Amino acid sequence: MTPENSEIYINHPTWGLLYRICVVDDNQDMFTTLYAQRLFFLVTNDVKGIKFQPIGRTEARMMLENRLRTLRRNGSSQEYDQLQSVFQRTFQ
Repeated sequence: MTPENSEIYINHPTWGLLYRICVVDDNQDMFTTLYAQRLFFLVTNDVKGIKFQPIGRTEARMMLENRLRTLRRNGSSQEYDQLQSVFQRTFQ
């Protein structure tokens, strides 16, 4: 898996360029539309290929909050600070 702080982009067949917000789980990341940051997707990458699952803004916010809690518990302060900044820009 790539480092948390590297910028990752992926092309969605309908919505165009998506920007990775954070890692959610093994082989699963949260992405948002690059410019508007209004549409959110869970992107799973496994042996079957890439799968886009649209999620609502509230669900995306809860997942990001959970990731922040995990990073804080693990003592990953640099990743936490970066993700906190993304959270504030995206949801507040």
